[in-house]
Amino acid sequence: MVQNKFNLIVAACENSGIGIKGNLPWRLKNELKYFNKMTTSTVDPTKKNAVIMGRLTYFGIPASKRPLPNRLNIVLSSKSVASDYPADVVLCTSLHQAMEKLLDTNLGSNIESIWICGGYSVYKEAMASDYCHRIYYTEIKQMFDCDAFFPDIPSSFKIVPNGEDIPSEEQEENGLKYQYKIYEKQNP
Repeated sequence: MVQNKFNLIVAACENSGIGIKGNLPWRLKNELKYFNKMTTSTVDPTKKNAVIMGRLTYFGIPASKRPLPNRLNIVLSSKSVASDYPADVVLCTSLHQAMEKLLDTNLGSNIESIWICGGYSVYKEAMASDYCHRIYYTEIKQMFDCDAFFPDIPSSFKIVPNGEDIPSEEQEENGLKYQYKIYEKQNP
């Protein structure tokens, strides 16, 4: 059965921007590889992970890459209908409903980890949730023009050391510097 916690994963620039016109404002192949590795890797090879995202985030993924392969894709939307999506995408009206489906049904029986992938309102709700464990935050060390943003990280989150498989030193790609950080929600 799936863990009753989830993690957020995001890349954001200095002004907390995460997107522009439905796309990423930067081109970082290695950062995308990191996202894919984090959201697909499992300890148990018979299981896979779930990714939960809002409708705009889902449709911001290039059509050839969605649904995200080797993961259970869950889309949160109050406006969509199931026929808008491939049959293997699970449609839920809220994060609460998605977690209920994963924890209380057979849907979660082959899921190892749950990742929240955006956008703003999904991230905001997720950080406030008791299910939230960590934020895997890629800090892009530059300003970009954006129209989608990551919410402020609440003070209940503290930076913790990166695991051995996540570099802690600054990375650089295409002249752009970035750094992986992990924030963990502290119990009150």
